[in-house]
Amino acid sequence: MRKESVVEDDLRPQYDLAQLKGGVRGKYYRQAVAGANLVLIEPDLAETFPDGASVNRALRLLVSAANTATRKSRPRRVASGSRPKGKR
Repeated sequence: MRKESVVEDDLRPQYDLAQLKGGVRGKYYRQAVAGANLVLIEPDLAETFPDGASVNRALRLLVSAANTATRKSRPRRVASGSRPKGKR
């Protein structure tokens, strides 16, 4: 026995489907893939950072501080097979 598929329409009644026709699938796909990297932040952080420029400044400062801390704490490597000058 074949079951009939029932489509549940969860569209609100105030929307007129006749007006929704003519959309183009993937219209902005290339633009979105090319230059957008969207990240959702928590609401408390969204209050702290009013716009994308302030988020970028804070992230650049964090990266700079991390790079500086990493450079200072990392011991210098000595190439294998070489000795420091003056100790032969």
